[in-house]
Amino acid sequence: MATFATHLVVVVVTMLFLAMASAEMLQDVCVADLSNAVKVNGYTCKDSTQITPEDFYFKGLANIAATNTSTGSVVTGANVEKLPGLNTLGLSMSRIDYAPNGLNPPHVHPRASEIIFVLEGQLYVGFVTTAGKLIAKNLNKGDVFTFPKGLIHFQKNIANSPASVLAAFDSQLPGTQSLVASLFGALPDDILAKSFQLKHKQVKKIKLRYAPKK
Repeated sequence: MATFATHLVVVVVTMLFLAMASAEMLQDVCVADLSNAVKVNGYTCKDSTQITPEDFYFKGLANIAATNTSTGSVVTGANVEKLPGLNTLGLSMSRIDYAPNGLNPPHVHPRASEIIFVLEGQLYVGFVTTAGKLIAKNLNKGDVFTFPKGLIHFQKNIANSPASVLAAFDSQLPGTQSLVASLFGALPDDILAKSFQLKHKQVKKIKLRYAPKK
């Protein structure tokens, strides 16, 4: 009896996973209504009679962005907030430009895996597993590298000339959480001091660079 019950549970769970995997959209498109404040795990759909070609068009990745930032890198996103036609499609792109020796600091995308294609330059890139192992490699123009969902990763320009990549994600809104900015912009001083083995005045000095989110 126990064996039959176990087999039944396995069959039911398998059927549920298959049903989820084979779920199809019930409409051609669901263009995000960015003006609607109501969200249910994403954006509501614009009236289908009101959609236009512009909802599916974005030219923001064509040009090199100014990289005179504190880290020497700039990310230009083509996600659902810029390209409403991506809503519910589970994909998006970004362009990342790096100044010479510029860095895209350690961060995570909580809702997507990422794959990059090097347009120009030389990069040192990597991610850290949950076991604390660094998986890293030097990349050149034309190379491809991927970062698994939710893992800490980074990219650094290792040349004295500009670099750029195109990145693709399996989410229309991957989300980006910068580790340093999130930690020092939100956590209390005593938590940070003990976690990083710093003095309180050192923590306060670092926190001055990262304003807390409202």
